[in-house]
Amino acid sequence: MNKNIPHIALFVLALFLASCQSSGESDNTLSSESNEFVESAPFSAAYVENSDEGMSSVSSPETEFDENDGRIESSRVNAITRSVEKGSGAVVSIMATEQIRQQDPARDEFFRFFFGDQFPRENTSMGSGFIISEDGLVVTNQHVVGTDPSEIMISMGDGSTYEAELVGYDELTDIALIRIQSDQTFPYLSFTDSDSVIVGEWSIALGNPFGLFDDGRPSVTVGVVSAKNRDFRANPNNPRVFIDMIQTDAAINRGNSGGPLLNSNGEVIGMNTFIYTGGTSAGFVGLSFAIPSNRIEKIISQLLTSGVVMLDYDPGMEFTSMTEQLIYRYRLPYVQGLLVTSVNRNGPAFECGILPGDVIVRIGDERVMSEMHAWALLRDYDVGDEMQVELLREGDLYKTEMMLRQKVKDNSSNTSNN
Repeated sequence: MNKNIPHIALFVLALFLASCQSSGESDNTLSSESNEFVESAPFSAAYVENSDEGMSSVSSPETEFDENDGRIESSRVNAITRSVEKGSGAVVSIMATEQIRQQDPARDEFFRFFFGDQFPRENTSMGSGFIISEDGLVVTNQHVVGTDPSEIMISMGDGSTYEAELVGYDELTDIALIRIQSDQTFPYLSFTDSDSVIVGEWSIALGNPFGLFDDGRPSVTVGVVSAKNRDFRANPNNPRVFIDMIQTDAAINRGNSGGPLLNSNGEVIGMNTFIYTGGTSAGFVGLSFAIPSNRIEKIISQLLTSGVVMLDYDPGMEFTSMTEQLIYRYRLPYVQGLLVTSVNRNGPAFECGILPGDVIVRIGDERVMSEMHAWALLRDYDVGDEMQVELLREGDLYKTEMMLRQKVKDNSSNTSNN
């Protein structure tokens, strides 16, 4: 019996080893089948490996919602909102009061004795503007502040109000410069090159439409730059001449006049000035126009220096608009243009052959409509430029080129058309 014990032990050990080998093959088979399942599973399926080294799991619905909310929240901040945040603090609301004299025959004789036929009345206008320097220089439209305002009040976005004074204005281009009467430092906007504006880029209009908001906080409308270099000719009802205007479909209404038109960087590309309605009274129809920043900078630099806009050259002649009275009096051709009334013999006009009595009909490529139009066109030229001029003399059309140079004051050598 004792002799069989070793044999029994060896038999039991062999059975144990065989059992262990079978279990290992089974585990390998399961692992291989699991890998094949993962490889053949759809890409969206999640495989969970139960190991101590790491575990991947499917995100919970709450986590996905939180991530989506974060993405939506971050997408609310964009180039437009950043531009508005940058520029809003420098946009102001303007209220100007101007004394006007108006004829009113119905007034009492007592008032007529002291004031004559013209009775003083107050005219109040509202608009927008924007600060361009930390010491409180404000740019706006001339039609907002008038020509001789008795009072100008500025309302800031934080609700504070200040008095302001008129530095200068240019009626032709509808640009005015005013200064806030305060020693405080103000936020301000910067101009950018309006010639670099791209048609189709964002345009952001800020202002106080219809003067609705007493706190001065600007309203924002957004569109795109629809076109550039839009020109509007003078007409009898509006002596202003708007050249190289920026067209946008950002909504502009009364009270927006004088507010800035910004690009997506928060820089001023123009000043909101008027809308075009096509002769209807429908209000905004998607055609808004802004004075380009380059023209604004050119005008305000002169207003800041002298309070008026003057040419840095002298054409060497004086002229006036053609009227029916002049046409009948001097038997002139019935055309729109400028009648040359005097010429300086030492000036550019005389040197290029212009004489008193000539009728100038074109300056450069532009058909001259009036004296105000002519002065607006002359501002596009500088000292050293050659300006082409077309004129009528005794029924014949002539063309000449005027070389522009610095002013020469010599009133003793003028020839006139008297």
